[in-house]
Amino acid sequence: MDLVVVWCLAAAAIVAALGLLWRLTRGVRQIVGRVDEFVDDWNGTPGRPGTPARPGVMARLAGIETRLGAVEHELHPNSGSSLRDAVDRVDARTQQLTDQT
Repeated sequence: MDLVVVWCLAAAAIVAALGLLWRLTRGVRQIVGRVDEFVDDWNGTPGRPGTPARPGVMARLAGIETRLGAVEHELHPNSGSSLRDAVDRVDARTQQLTDQT
């Protein structure tokens, strides 16, 4: 009878240790999953059937810089085709109309 009690206690201790180990590794697995998601977002993911490709951070930044360059082009005077040139022309015409009246 003593041998059965010892084996039951040993089995309970092993099950408790495995449960504790499982709970400890769950936190590590969650952290590893989040790091994996971050790496996927950083590098981008290729397209799969039913899921479009997602560009990585560097590709997205390059797109933002391209669009920002186009906006910046419109804010500085150049050969007359920028938005700034148009505003300056309207301002000059308005000034002429104000001076005439």
